[in-house]
This record gives sequence, C-alpha cells and structure tokens, in this order.
Amino acid sequence: MIKLEHVSKTFDVNGRSVQAVKDVSLSVQKGEIYGVVGYSGAGKSTLVRCINFLEKPTEGTVQIAGENLASLSTKNLRLTRRKIGMIFQGYNLLKTATVYENIALPLKLEGLSSDEIKVRVEKYLDIVGLTEKKENFPAQLSGGQKQRVAIARALAHEPEILLSDEATSALDPDTTEAILNLLLKINRELGITIFLITHELDVIQRICDRVAVMENGQIVEEGSVLDVFTKPHHPTTKRFVGSEASFEIPADVLEKYKQTGKLVSLHFIGEGSDEPALALVSRKFDCLPSILAGGIDHLKNDTLGKLLVHLKGDEVEYNKAIDYLREQGVVVSEVQHNG
Repeated sequence: MIKLEHVSKTFDVNGRSVQAVKDVSLSVQKGEIYGVVGYSGAGKSTLVRCINFLEKPTEGTVQIAGENLASLSTKNLRLTRRKIGMIFQGYNLLKTATVYENIALPLKLEGLSSDEIKVRVEKYLDIVGLTEKKENFPAQLSGGQKQRVAIARALAHEPEILLSDEATSALDPDTTEAILNLLLKINRELGITIFLITHELDVIQRICDRVAVMENGQIVEEGSVLDVFTKPHHPTTKRFVGSEASFEIPADVLEKYKQTGKLVSLHFIGEGSDEPALALVSRKFDCLPSILAGGIDHLKNDTLGKLLVHLKGDEVEYNKAIDYLREQGVVVSEVQHNG
C-alpha cells in the first residue's frame, strides 16, 4: 500500500543544507497499522509529509498502491491524495465553523452534492461518536472531541490510508486511550491502512502491527512490535523500551543487587505469561529468583508480561536457569552493569 525507496529530504535553512530524512526505505501492507517512533527532531514529521507529497522528497520514490507519486500529473496527484487522509496534533479546525461545517466544507470543495455531503458527514460523525455535537463550535469541545472531529473530517473523504502526525501527544492519558481505541475500530471495521508517527512508545505498543525507530533522519531499527519490544538492538530502541529504567528502581538499589547476583529482564509473551516457568527455577536449579518489579503490557494482538528479576546462584546454575527459561519461551536479557 505504501512503499518508500531511498527517500531523502533536504531543506535549505539560511543558506545551509539540513537533511531531515536520510535514505529511508520501508513498506506498509494494506490494512496494517505501522508506527514510526523517535525523539523530537528525528525527522518523523517530515517523513510522514513525504508520503502524501506535502513535502516532495529530494531523492527517492514514494509509491501509493503501486503508483509513483513523482510521475503523476498535478491532476492525478490531487486524485491520489484523496486516498490519503491526515490527522494532526493541532486538529486544524476552522474556529468559526461548526463541527458539521468543518467536515462538510472540504467535501464541498471536492465537488460533492449536498445530499452526498450530508450522508458522509452524518456517517462519520456517528463513527467517531459526535452526532450530538454537530452544531457546536470547536471552542465548545474538549481536546479529545476536537481530535474526533479531525478524524471524521479525514474519513469523510473515504481514504484508503490514514496518516497520523502525533495525533495523541496533546491529549491526557484517558483521552489518548479513547482515540487509540477509535483508530483500532477504524482499522478493523473500515479496513483503512494507518501510518502514524509518535514519540510515545505506549501508542506504538497499543495499536501497531509493526514499528520503525527513527533517529537523525534514519530508520535505525524495524520489525514487529513484539520483536522490537522484547529484543531491541539499537541503543535508541533500548532507550525507548528501557529495562530496569522502565520500572523506576533506584540506581543504588539496582547496583546492590548486581553485586550479589545477576539481574535479568524477562518477557513472557502471550500464553507464555501464564506458565509458572520462573516459579520452577528454584526447584530445578540451585538458583534463587527474586522479583524486583513487573508489569503487563497489552499489545494490539498479544499480551506481554515483564519482570525484573534478581537471580542468586553460581555461574553454572545461573546459566542452566537461563537456558531453561528460554526453552519455555521466555525472552531473557541480562541487565548490564553500569561501567
């Protein structure tokens, strides 16, 4: 559905070239929710704008459903863009227009009849749960409601792809959860492919199928959400995912445990989170596990249990215990000493 090949984007800033996106290649399948996560300044917003040619790439190609956007005429590019909806962090609503008018006006500019506009506006207001707010103005809405209007406006064009540019970053946690549930509903019920960018790993974890990690304009790691969460390779990914830092354990406490044994991070995936693998370690081996912290993350299609565990025992028994845990499907990574 979306294919980027060696995409780069360079800006001229006060006579100096700044490369915001550097040689990015990725593919997004139809019906997938694909996320790009990165810190501020990583190039995420520029990348997402290259997909619909709001920013034309300096190099590389962007294909939407097999069409190379750079090869299209102005008219055909405009038609292809209608397949791509976009929602923004700042909502971009007209302050002097009602909710109904904010959704209807772009459709009117597109040349749709009044009857078709009415059908679409009412349909998508119902989907986002704002039918009763259609005569309200943006100032009368909460942040979450404004974002729902923006989503309805994007959906009213009946796109095949929805781009989300930090759509939840200005919202409180409860409202964010509601918007993410709405995006999941849109993906599942309407079959719309979603490409989102965010600096919030929770957003990726909650709704995405695959994720790319971006830093300094480049994709530094890519894979399924589960693989990236449980087996991060790049230092930036590890900072996002965290290990002991994500449990907020004081550094001096961690160092004390490291001096008396091994600290390991354990991930129990799906049904494996119900297996008493850790409980059996002390029975099978001369190795005593102590749980320091833990939690459960709910991914789009799976459950991920996380534990930070102190294993006390000699090297031989420790290695046997680790091998056993891995045989049971537990993802094990040793927490390194600070050096």
